[in-house]
Formats: sequence, structure tokens, C-alpha cells
Amino acid sequence: MTQQRRPDPEPLKTNDSATITVGIILWAVALIAMLIVRPDHGWYAWTCVAGVGMGFFGLWFVRRRDQKIRKSASAAE
Repeated sequence: MTQQRRPDPEPLKTNDSATITVGIILWAVALIAMLIVRPDHGWYAWTCVAGVGMGFFGLWFVRRRDQKIRKSASAAE
């Protein structure tokens, strides 16, 4: 007896820009905390800097992707 595969569910619609922005804010808060505390290891602060930088890259990427999706959807109509 073979089971039939159920169809894949539709992807959830999320606000990716808001999620990434919250992540950037959290990394920035952690960076400020690391600059105040001044731990023995300097790489802690650099990890926060990398998190903020990658967050801004992700925000740019997601906004560009959404713009392309909107443009292709309007062209299809």
C-alpha cells in the first residue's frame, strides 16, 4: 500500500524587513553593551559589528528581492 504525498503548504507571508530590523537593533544594543563593559576579548565587539553589518546587507537584499517580485507581478498582469 503506497501513501500519496500531500501537497506542500503555501509559504507564510511575513514582514522580513521588520524581522531583520529588530535583529539589527539587538546587535547594536549588544555592541553598545560590549563597548561599555570592555571585555578582555575584543572579538565580542567585532562579532556585534559583523551582526549589524550582515543585518544591513540582509535588509538591502530583502528589499531588492521584494521590489523585483512586485515588478514581475505587475508585468504579469
